[in-house]
Amino acid sequence: GGGGGKPDVAQGGGSNPAAVGEAVETVRRLVAETA
Repeated sequence: GGGGGKPDVAQGGGSNPAAVGEAVETVRRLVAETA
């Protein structure tokens, strides 16, 4: 599995689980829109 070409989103997590969850939600929405 790969990302979506947005390394800035991947770096937004780190020590913030909440940010990771939000990033996952955003990625899923983008994938749903482009799929």
